[in-house]
Amino acid sequence: MAQYIQMPVIPRNPWSLRNAPFAWGSAIIGMLMVTVYYRVLAGLVKTWWENPDFSHGFLVPIFAAYLLWAKRKALLNKKVAPTWSGIAVVALGLVVLLLGEYGAAVFLSRVSLVILLAGLVLCFGGWQLLKEFRFALLVLFLAIPLPAIIFNEIAIPLQILASKLASHLLPIFGVPVLREGNVIELPSMQLEVAEACSGIRSLVSLFTLSIFFGYFLEKTFPRRALLALASIPIAIAANAIRIFGTGLCVQYWDPDKALGF
Repeated sequence: MAQYIQMPVIPRNPWSLRNAPFAWGSAIIGMLMVTVYYRVLAGLVKTWWENPDFSHGFLVPIFAAYLLWAKRKALLNKKVAPTWSGIAVVALGLVVLLLGEYGAAVFLSRVSLVILLAGLVLCFGGWQLLKEFRFALLVLFLAIPLPAIIFNEIAIPLQILASKLASHLLPIFGVPVLREGNVIELPSMQLEVAEACSGIRSLVSLFTLSIFFGYFLEKTFPRRALLALASIPIAIAANAIRIFGTGLCVQYWDPDKALGF
C-alpha cells in the first residue's frame, strides 16, 4: 500500500524579492514615488550641495539606510500585519505635498515624503513594523532644511548671544569693547557678527552628528538624548570663542590676519 508523505510547507518571506507580487509591487510604488517626488528630491539634493548650512544632509539617508540594514534580521522575522490605517497616512502625505507645491512651501513638500514613507510601511507592514522603522524615519527629518522664517528666528538670537559672550570675554584679556547689537567696536576696527557667524551652521551639523555618534557609542536612550542636547551649548560656546579669537587677533596681531578667521 502506497503511502503519501506530506512535505512541510515553508512559508515564503513576504519581503523577499523572490516573492513576485512583492517585487512587482515595490517596483511600481518606487517608480510612482520617483515620478511624484522627482522635483522635490532634486531640489533637496541641490540645497545640500549649494548651502553649507545643510551639507550634512548627504549623510542622513546613508545613516537611515544603515539603521534598517543593521536590524534586517529582526525586520524579516517581524510579523506582517497590513492595515488600512496606512491609506489615511499616505493620503495625508499627498495632501501635505499638494499644500507645499501650491502654497510654495518647499519645507512641507519635503516633509510629505517622510509621511508618505511612514504610511507605506504602515499600509503593507502594520504597526509593529512601523515601530521598527520609527527611528530611521525620524532621522530623515534631519536632512530637511529648516524653513527660512524658522532659520532666521534661530540665527538672529544666536548672533546676539555670540556677540554678548565674546564682548564679556575680550575685556578679561585687556581688549576694550563696545557692543551695539551684533556689532562689536574694538579700538582698531569694527567686528560685525554676521548671520554666517551666528553658529547656526555648526549647531545644525553638530546636533545631527551627535545623534549619529550617540547611536554607535551609547546604548541607552537617556545618554543618547543627553549627548544630542549637549551639542547645543557646545556649538554656541565654540562660536563665541571663535569670535573672541578674532578680537584678540585684531587687537594684538594684525587686523588683516583676522579677516575670515
